[in-house]
Amino acid sequence: MKKLINDPENVLAEALVGIEAAHPELRVDHANRLIYRATPKAMGKVALISGGGSGHEPLHGGFVGLGMLDAAAAGEIFTSPTPDQLLEATKAVDQGAGVLHIVKNYTGDVMNFEMGAELAAAESGVLVESVVTNDDVAVEDSTWTAGRRGVGVTVLLEKIVGAAAEEGRDLASVAALARRINESGRSMGMALTSGTVPSAGKPTFDLPDDQMEMGVGIHGEPGRHRVPLAPASEIAEQLLEPVLADLDFTTGPTIVMLNGLGGTPLIELYLMYGEVAKLLEKAGVRVARTLVGNYITSLDMAGCSVTVLNADDELLALWDAPVNTPGLRWRA
Repeated sequence: MKKLINDPENVLAEALVGIEAAHPELRVDHANRLIYRATPKAMGKVALISGGGSGHEPLHGGFVGLGMLDAAAAGEIFTSPTPDQLLEATKAVDQGAGVLHIVKNYTGDVMNFEMGAELAAAESGVLVESVVTNDDVAVEDSTWTAGRRGVGVTVLLEKIVGAAAEEGRDLASVAALARRINESGRSMGMALTSGTVPSAGKPTFDLPDDQMEMGVGIHGEPGRHRVPLAPASEIAEQLLEPVLADLDFTTGPTIVMLNGLGGTPLIELYLMYGEVAKLLEKAGVRVARTLVGNYITSLDMAGCSVTVLNADDELLALWDAPVNTPGLRWRA
């Protein structure tokens, strides 16, 4: 294992120190491992919280800031944040209009966010709504989930719903919008290599040089099947076929994200997006907005995922609204 670390057990704590040093617009609560906006949102506006295991950066701490999240809870690598972390974050960001929890569909995340919301309501009377993302078409169930996993749509949802919250929409409206976005998007990922958890010191799974994993999860969960390594054009087909089969994306504009899993160079991601774009055009899918890069990663895993989201004029306007976070920034 070759990594830019000190003690494998201290990777998260030391990374949070670096995040705080690099981004003065953020505030880090090191005791509770929480990342906040240094300047809180105005009173009377809905606050947004997300979080999960670390190792998926910039998700979620890299999306804290204007136009997206108000706070993110950082669990240990590939491990859900605790209810106490979520309690502290919820109490801290509430500006009197309630808090939306954005939760990826993993068993530990769902359970701990639910407990955190209950504790916040009991201790401080904070009104909390929760939205669970479950856009991964690769599997219905796995060791980590009951139902589909929450992956790429989470990023798009945080951006769009974050803009709606900045506008001053109430909690019920913001939560309803989040649920609509989750229902409107689908994702599929693949891996060329495994990621390596620092504390384990070795890859999560073995993948021969001449094979790839289709439908892999962001924690290294097995996918639909292991297949021979193929050219990018064929990989794009294998990613998009189940996405397009699961939901009709030909009825209006779409937002498409080609996401790297941490170990794939940007030149390859753009090459892959070129293949994806050709297939979408052939399928009659109109792409209105795109995002290419590393947005929800799996440590140093080589591979990518594709997310397609049905949009409309409202969603596109919210997508275009100003955002200023470490991981996503425009018009701000």
